[in-house]
Amino acid sequence: MDSLTQIVLGIATAELVAGKKLQNKTFLYGAVLGTIPDLDIVVGKFLSDVGGVAIHRGLSHSLLFFVFLSPVLGWVISKIEKNKISFKSASLLAFWCLTTHVLLDLFTSWGTQILWPFDYRFALKTIFVIDPLYTIPLLISLIFVWKNKDSQIRRKYVIRGLLISSSYLLLTCVLKLFAVHQFETALQNQNLVHQELIVKPTAFNCILWNANISTSKGYYLADYSLFDSQPIRFTFYTKNRKLEEKLVNSYDFQQLKKISEGWYLVTEQNNRLYFNDLRFGLLNDSPENPQFAFSYQMIPISDGIYWAEEVPKAKRDGKALLEKIFTRLKGN
Repeated sequence: MDSLTQIVLGIATAELVAGKKLQNKTFLYGAVLGTIPDLDIVVGKFLSDVGGVAIHRGLSHSLLFFVFLSPVLGWVISKIEKNKISFKSASLLAFWCLTTHVLLDLFTSWGTQILWPFDYRFALKTIFVIDPLYTIPLLISLIFVWKNKDSQIRRKYVIRGLLISSSYLLLTCVLKLFAVHQFETALQNQNLVHQELIVKPTAFNCILWNANISTSKGYYLADYSLFDSQPIRFTFYTKNRKLEEKLVNSYDFQQLKKISEGWYLVTEQNNRLYFNDLRFGLLNDSPENPQFAFSYQMIPISDGIYWAEEVPKAKRDGKALLEKIFTRLKGN
């Protein structure tokens, strides 16, 4: 999730664990601890585009890492807050602030390697990385917490905010199951044979859902709004096996295949090859010239060897995407 949401969740967790002992200092420690797992983004700035993506939500989002890091952070906090919080309580504070960060990330499309060093990413794909309907209730509850000194009242507000936000998170799970059912029914009605289906929310909402459907020859992409009155329409994109053959010996290509979990499409424009991650949707859904949200230009270095460079996103692309989503979620 976005930094603000993780900071707010970190503060709420810190307040539950140590609010009585630390009072408003939970805002400082919760914000810092809730941000720590995402520092892998900073590390990624010093790596290649592919290397930075590969480490994101890996080691830094794993339970194993938290088990070793929490006592260290707990010792630091207990030394700073002498006579206020014990080493054990401070270590639990660190552990739960770190862990709730990852538990929330599990619901996004990117997911996490919570069981690192095992390679599998857990991703429920029920909520977009920024969703105000999750964040705002927690944020409001923390405003009331800040204004009160009574630990019982503060705890009541935090629990209330967490219950509302968690209920919304549960609602996204229910809505996803409904959307999955709609896509599966549409595929069956249109006699479209497929191998695998993934469904995920579009930006900033849980009303409009995207689906990726894999077949032996390519992918069907589609979207569904809870307000739709017309049948779901699927757009087919062919797997470009001949283009892939040009990249097969490239390390960056093999890494991107792994990162995308097999959901990718290689395209060619103006004699340039592009690797497109299908999991995060389209900026431009033209079948002849599609533009994907996450795309990498494969730059030739030597015979059969390519360097992947992420295609930058323009502000106008983001604006156009948001306008498209807002129009589409109202129904077809």
